[in-house]
Amino acid sequence: MKIKNLYKKNTVIIIGIIISIFSVLFVSFDNQDFEIVKNLDIYYTLFKELNLFYVDETDPGKLVKTSIDDMLKSLDPYTVYIPESKMEDYKFMTTGQYGGVGALIRKSDKYIMIAEPYEDFPAAKAGLRAGDLILKIDDVSTENKTTQAISEILKGQPNTNLTLTVKRSDNENPFVVNITRQKIQIKSVPYYGMLNNNIGYIFLTNFTNKASKEVKAALVDLKDNYGAKSIVLDLRGNPGGLLIEAVNICNLFIKKGQEVVSTRGKAKQWDRVYKTMFNAIDTEIPLVVLVNSGSASASEIVSGTIQDLDRGVIIGQRTFGKGLVQTTRKLSYNAQLKVTTAKYYIPSGRCIQALDYTHRNADGSVGKVPDSLITQFSTSNGRKVYDGGGIIPDVKVESIIPGNIIISLIRKNLIFDFATQFRNENDSITNAEDFKLTDKDYETFKEFLKSKNYDYETNTEKTIDKLINDAKNEKYFTDISPLIDSMKRKLDKDKENDIYKFKDQIEELLSEEIVSRYYYQKGRIIAALDFDKDIEKATDILSNSDLYASILNGSYKNDTVKAKE
Repeated sequence: MKIKNLYKKNTVIIIGIIISIFSVLFVSFDNQDFEIVKNLDIYYTLFKELNLFYVDETDPGKLVKTSIDDMLKSLDPYTVYIPESKMEDYKFMTTGQYGGVGALIRKSDKYIMIAEPYEDFPAAKAGLRAGDLILKIDDVSTENKTTQAISEILKGQPNTNLTLTVKRSDNENPFVVNITRQKIQIKSVPYYGMLNNNIGYIFLTNFTNKASKEVKAALVDLKDNYGAKSIVLDLRGNPGGLLIEAVNICNLFIKKGQEVVSTRGKAKQWDRVYKTMFNAIDTEIPLVVLVNSGSASASEIVSGTIQDLDRGVIIGQRTFGKGLVQTTRKLSYNAQLKVTTAKYYIPSGRCIQALDYTHRNADGSVGKVPDSLITQFSTSNGRKVYDGGGIIPDVKVESIIPGNIIISLIRKNLIFDFATQFRNENDSITNAEDFKLTDKDYETFKEFLKSKNYDYETNTEKTIDKLINDAKNEKYFTDISPLIDSMKRKLDKDKENDIYKFKDQIEELLSEEIVSRYYYQKGRIIAALDFDKDIEKATDILSNSDLYASILNGSYKNDTVKAKE
């Protein structure tokens, strides 16, 4: 108890010293600086009184961490405190690198399951598969442990060893796997290849510090060794990353010395202009960039710059709308603050930030930039573009809305579990490009579902339930109950047919999941290309030079491409 009290007193003394230093530093400053000192003093006195007199024992470190997190949360989601214990996770976000076994994991009932091993890394080399349950790590049971806790155990210094006790669904007896951790470097470009004889495809998942080098290598290989005459750069679902990597990727297609993005902040030190610094790989090759609502930040710098300079065609759905720049600042005890320091502006002069964190609604929620404040800008060719809400594609493709049966099958892991069963029963399949789910495979899946619970409530059923309640309250139920019963019977029959009605969507998911069991992430990407409406549209446009040119010169009418149900 004396040690705890001494720790509390020392914590309070340290905070007091900090307040005193701030008081000296700001003594001759203006009213805003006085407000800083005043509120820090209030915080110090509150913290001291709380720790001395609160009825139960407190954890000073936890209290401070909570107050920091809540303070930063009131600003925007991107300004965050990174304690020393989380620095490895932060490094992974910027480098794609960590020490571990190389596998995604998730919770499965009481235990932890391998969700996806990474190709050529320790988990895959040791023979672990998606669907394998990890029962123990060394002598530590994973039962009732969180995914985060087990992830921390699996990570560690390269060349250190682990012993996993594993249970596979087709084998009653657990088995032991010995694994040596290694440096895991996740590629920013997990796949590139040819869509046909002329069109190359590059899939970029994030903007780590090696992203531009990987895209460059892919582009050069596709041009020199595969004869690519045009390129599709896929940024769908790419959340962004390092700003300089976005500039360097634009530089592959844009001449040296071209402005790509500028940043402007409250402090003038963050006002910068980023221009391309190297000779481009190819400034003429026809280019399509694919985006969707998951494309954010650096993805929007690339797609927005390509659009503003009329260097290529943007296809897909409106992007996320993150036009804020973060910078990391070192704090004491090896912690860091990732703080929003500026907004970025692409060549036309527009900022694509969609949410206004500066002016919150009365309830604290964040509103979008109002239409009245959205400004029109122009591309190099004079096409109209707008700020205030992400990048609007030159060619919009309607996103596919999954049926309720799809959502249920995914949530209850039935697509995943069937793929696990398929892998256990089939040692190999044809290559990823040629794999097709057969009618027999689909019938096997239907049989698999018969013993599973994947019931779901449709919006129509919810509407009928509301109708019943309203009818009872308004005394109409007796009169209309035969009609309601008829509708419910018809709806039940229709739900039974959903397995056929949504066959295309289900087959796509099954194909991707099954192929990934043999060819990992690369196989999943390849399998998805066969069903991809955005890819189909990109191929059509790049195969028609007149159509491609009409989009860039502004004569093309942008009709939304309807997605298949």
